[in-house]
Amino acid sequence: MDLTTQYLGLTLKSPLVVGAAAPLTEDLDNLRWIEDSGAAAIVLHSLFEEQIRRERLEIHHHTEYGTESFAEALTYFPEPETFHVGTDAYLNHIRQAKAMVDIPIIASLNGTTLGGWIDYAQQMQQAGADAIELNIYWIPTDLDLPGADVEQTYVDIVNAVTDSVQIPVAVKVGPYFSNMANMAKRLHQAGVEGLVLFNRFYQPDIDIDNLEIEPNLILSAPQDQRLPLTWIALLYGKLPVSLAATSGISRAEDVVKLLMAGADVTMLVATLLRHGIGHLKTIEENLHQWLDEHEYESLDQLRGSMSQLKCPNPSEFERVQYMRAIQSYHPIWAPDYQVTH
Repeated sequence: MDLTTQYLGLTLKSPLVVGAAAPLTEDLDNLRWIEDSGAAAIVLHSLFEEQIRRERLEIHHHTEYGTESFAEALTYFPEPETFHVGTDAYLNHIRQAKAMVDIPIIASLNGTTLGGWIDYAQQMQQAGADAIELNIYWIPTDLDLPGADVEQTYVDIVNAVTDSVQIPVAVKVGPYFSNMANMAKRLHQAGVEGLVLFNRFYQPDIDIDNLEIEPNLILSAPQDQRLPLTWIALLYGKLPVSLAATSGISRAEDVVKLLMAGADVTMLVATLLRHGIGHLKTIEENLHQWLDEHEYESLDQLRGSMSQLKCPNPSEFERVQYMRAIQSYHPIWAPDYQVTH
């Protein structure tokens, strides 16, 4: 069974890619284990814009020592222990990863502004990264900032990075645009070769006893794959970009669904955090078994077969399916409840 797929112009042995997650990729020994377990490529954990800015401010602080306000400026950034590695260590991590494994290594930049992205994108390329994933994590809260300006910021970041490197660039975004289809087109026009759908925005919680805002990390669940599945099915065949699915992918059947929608690769994170890196082998074996049982000879036969482009009734992905879903739900009422007049 041929599981070969193309992603960002790279030939991968399968659609199983390990997505960006520090617990999985910051340990070099894990990278060899990930490769041995069947991963076709690895997206390294992110280098955060705040790291780049903080380190540059610290350098400036030591060369311009004596400016009292500057020390306060450093407190605007997360403490160093918030980050897993520094910028130089991250670049060295790329070099070591490339020397250790034979599968593609994709570096990840996470931020919201142009900042130091261009310089570090170039340095990631020089360090040997096969591609770069821009993880644009931004929740606009300015009451006076129009949506059009938010979208233009994304385009400007992508333009700046793609113009500065020769390796392929993918962008990981959230779905919260007024027209996701048009935004996908604009990002492609700005130079990206792949879209990673979607970024999950983590919402904080409130500790009501200690009156503190606290992080609340909830790993993705199977239902989370519905959103990327929908948009991949809608975008498939309409833009010449690679489509990567992420969120809620935990079984071979999930991989099959997303490939049918039109994904080129599926990114696994939460399921490996839950079940261990070795779970990759199980997914790959079950994927082979499913394809054999259903008499598929390659992924090309499968990919996009259930996309909107190839669906007999394209409206199934839009309002018709929405109305059917609502009408098909039947609430369960308490048997002893009676309406009295």
